Amino acid sequence: MGYGAAPMATKVTMPQLGESVVEGTIGKWLVSVGQSVAKDEPIVEILTDKADSELPAPVAGVVTQLFAAEDDIIAVGDPICEIDESAQAGATPAAASAQAPAAPDAASPSPTSPSVRKLAREKDVDLTGVQGSGDGGRIVRDDVMAAIGSSSSPQRMATPPPPPAIIPQVPAPRLAQPPARATGPGGAFRLPPYIPKDGDEIVPFTRRRRIIADHMVYSKQTAPDVVTFAECDLHRTAMLRDQHKGHFKKEGVNLTYLGFAIAATARALREFPEINSRVLDDAFVKLAEVNVGIAVDTDEGLVVPVIRNTDDLTIRGVARAVADVAERARSGNLTPNDLSGKTFTISNPGRRGNLVGGAIISQPNVAILRLGTIKKRVVVIEHEGEDVMAIHPVMHMALTYDHRVVDGVHANGFLYRIAEILEYGDFEL
Repeated sequence: MGYGAAPMATKVTMPQLGESVVEGTIGKWLVSVGQSVAKDEPIVEILTDKADSELPAPVAGVVTQLFAAEDDIIAVGDPICEIDESAQAGATPAAASAQAPAAPDAASPSPTSPSVRKLAREKDVDLTGVQGSGDGGRIVRDDVMAAIGSSSSPQRMATPPPPPAIIPQVPAPRLAQPPARATGPGGAFRLPPYIPKDGDEIVPFTRRRRIIADHMVYSKQTAPDVVTFAECDLHRTAMLRDQHKGHFKKEGVNLTYLGFAIAATARALREFPEINSRVLDDAFVKLAEVNVGIAVDTDEGLVVPVIRNTDDLTIRGVARAVADVAERARSGNLTPNDLSGKTFTISNPGRRGNLVGGAIISQPNVAILRLGTIKKRVVVIEHEGEDVMAIHPVMHMALTYDHRVVDGVHANGFLYRIAEILEYGDFEL
């Protein structure tokens, strides 16, 4: 965190929450002007496109100025508040009154989070008439949804546009050119308007869901993606896992098939460096680091925490890293740096997965590996020179790759190499 200091006063600035983050949004102030704060006490929630974080106070003192209001977007390094280390609680200098965001008056709604205010704007709900049910009268999402469902809600519901007027068709001259296609996504295609019906439930996009949606659309519009598939016999890897999982468990490490798949992928990325790259304007760069991102499902949507220098880790190191990032993802304790810098992504379907499926590339990577569920299947193996049937654990894998950089021969070779490592159980524990 950077800050400049006046005599006994510290200006707290917007920190750089991640290597690619250049600005942050003030989500919610946790303090007010005149309030005493202890060193390292959370003072404000900062929202970025990577993650949401609480910013701790760099010093103990009294908050004398707030330079930004909730929902303001502040560049990294710009001041957001001031803490006076010598002031007494309740102090509100004149300068603070002039520069701090205006406090709500009696007619203003109770304190409200940015996501709730966004929902209210989208649904055309006037918050001044909403009674808050949260702590201290705070307006929460359920209060807005209740206002939508009140007797006045039909006035707030969007009215479907009237059907287009029917225009008589006039035969065109024989030599006339065909009409130009409509511009914009879909060309001449237009979606029919949504007409609300009893029992429908409108679920507003959360901030995380909107970021995911925008990312997926960008990726599909940017990368000419191709999917290739492989089948992998996990018999030898399963034997290795069964042999050591009890010992690992005593160490507090869960030895999963995902850990083996990550380790095999990291090794294959070293052998096929064009898969471990990103596209620039008129070139692409083969990245020096191998940092594998793992897609993790949370209550707020999908996040992709990163295991750095994955190719340097043993199976034990990978297993520990997977458990750590997955737990912190589900508990909401990831930092923006945990979510940045991935060079390749693996998507794991979990225990309720399906046979196989192609994933959308997580930008700016050029490929993503989607693992299928593991099933015991009858396979044909060679035993003492004869083909015999056996029951082995089998997994399908799907590699989605960006054809701007990756050719089919490299994609197929990369996927084949991952399957080969897994089928031979060739791992350092």
